[in-house]
Amino acid sequence: MKQNYQLVLDRLIEQECADGYRPRLLLHACCAPCSSYVLEYLSKHFEITLFFYNPNISPREEYDFRAEELGRLVSEMGLDVKILNGAYEPERFTKLAEGLETLPEGGGRCKKCYALRLEESARVAKDGGYDFYTTTLSISPHKNAEWLNEIGDEMGVKYGVRYLTSDFKKKNGYKRSCELSVQYNLYRQNYCGCIYSKMAAEKREA
Repeated sequence: MKQNYQLVLDRLIEQECADGYRPRLLLHACCAPCSSYVLEYLSKHFEITLFFYNPNISPREEYDFRAEELGRLVSEMGLDVKILNGAYEPERFTKLAEGLETLPEGGGRCKKCYALRLEESARVAKDGGYDFYTTTLSISPHKNAEWLNEIGDEMGVKYGVRYLTSDFKKKNGYKRSCELSVQYNLYRQNYCGCIYSKMAAEKREA
């Protein structure tokens, strides 16, 4: 039977965030639009540090702009949220994508990309003494929440830090992220991030 990740998250929040306690959460962020609703939702329950680690994003100008938009969103939302910028390591993504360049979006290349970003997030969360880590990626209807939670749990066990099970598109999360994107006039990219998703987007628009 398919796991109800939102129900698991609801139960965890009820158990771990009682009596005003706010556990420390390292939240991997891919962009401002995907982060908007997740921040609105989780900041009520957790002390959040946003971790911007996305070596898949190409070109560098796109990467820098998404990072800037994330900072602007946090500032304009008025949240007490820290931002931690990871290293920009496009060579790591290029290496993992070798032989997978022609796969469609949402396939095996994307799964390896999830693992790359979640493993680094788990490592940083462990080193920083965080109670939990998770990612905003599941907000997107184009991202496989089952893969993300499986990988997140696996990396959590490997590094000894708990993964916050989630599927943020539930409870109209994706719809709310679109509303917040309009409210804060956020840049919404038309491709996930990597050069291959960019080429696919350009082909669709041609």
